[in-house]
Amino acid sequence: MADFTDSLTADHIAMIKRQPVFFVATAAQGTRINLSPKGYDAFRILAPDRVAYLDLGGSGNETNAHLLADGRITIMFCNFQQPALILRIYGTGRAVLPADREFTPLASHFTLLPGTRQIFDIAVSSVQTSCGWGVPVMEMETERQTLVKYHAQAEGDEWAVKYAGRTTSIDGLPARPTDRYIAGAPATETE
Repeated sequence: MADFTDSLTADHIAMIKRQPVFFVATAAQGTRINLSPKGYDAFRILAPDRVAYLDLGGSGNETNAHLLADGRITIMFCNFQQPALILRIYGTGRAVLPADREFTPLASHFTLLPGTRQIFDIAVSSVQTSCGWGVPVMEMETERQTLVKYHAQAEGDEWAVKYAGRTTSIDGLPARPTDRYIAGAPATETE
């Protein structure tokens, strides 16, 4: 029941664009597997073999640390409407931070939100679809605005300590430290 392709097809892209939530999984040798749900309008298809998503400061920075250590990432979409379908994107990724020269061109694909910490840029190595028959049919009621509101009100030092200053994963792997980036603020470039 599973089908694999080397990149995203037009049908895959249409399904992804209808989904209000996606899930990101990463791991590195000897660490816990990180699995995070993502909402907002934060996912972009840049090409059939390249995708990216906007990351806001949150409870940890596991994806950043795992990608530094291992590089592998899986993104999953579930079609909670009809027809039933699960789509997984397998690839390798990297964090692009506001201080990186690639950030501004990559950020142009998104509406940046308060608390934007980084963008994950992912090279697609394969795509798998499966039936999804065990996934319930559900409707989205509304997006939660709590995280965006919190970041819009947080002070610089408070945000830096709680979110940007996370330089290790929960298993002690290093992560690249990030700086707060609020929509409309210019990104600085590094050499």
